[in-house]
Amino acid sequence: MSNSPISSDQLLQQLNWRYATKAFDAAKKIPAETWQTLEEAIVLSPSSFGLQPWKFVVVTDPEIRKTLQEHAWGQAQVSQSSHLIVFARKLSMSAADVDRYINYMAEEREIPAESLKGFSDMVKGFLQSPPYPMDIEAWTARQTYIAVGQFLTSAALLGIDVCPMEGFVPAKVDETLGLTQQGYGAVVLCAAGYRADDDKYANLKKVRYPKSEVITHL
Repeated sequence: MSNSPISSDQLLQQLNWRYATKAFDAAKKIPAETWQTLEEAIVLSPSSFGLQPWKFVVVTDPEIRKTLQEHAWGQAQVSQSSHLIVFARKLSMSAADVDRYINYMAEEREIPAESLKGFSDMVKGFLQSPPYPMDIEAWTARQTYIAVGQFLTSAALLGIDVCPMEGFVPAKVDETLGLTQQGYGAVVLCAAGYRADDDKYANLKKVRYPKSEVITHL
């Protein structure tokens, strides 16, 4: 017996409804309560080892958004949408980052940090001597994309339009937001709000390869 709060049809309906919104209605704003729910949703995103090597920057200042638009090839969504969130990856990972997470986990679960030593050593070993060639910035970027996916799906379920964008100059965005000094780098900009009535992309048929081409059962 399923305990799903929504039906399979409802889920697919919302996923078919969503699209990368190109034109937002600047007059329509996401209610504060709804936005807080979306923030909670991305905080709940899964990550490898639970390390959460990311930062989410919600940009509300109109002047900053205008500057970011200039660094994003002039894409109107950056300044036109109700909200703009920048998904940033951590540029490096150290033993200190692991210790911070372990101590926080112990505090939250009310257990001795010493009881997590085996897990801590394993994670540190993975980061210091990966079992395969690994670029740490690429790895943290992949983790951050998990959060992007969670944001897109959560927004769709709440009836919020989103446009994820990689089309920007990372160094300029990082400079504008002061991310590099904090040890982070932007990977995706997400504009969120409500589609404009005249967005010509809103009613286009969604084009996806059939399941038979992209899913294999073994």
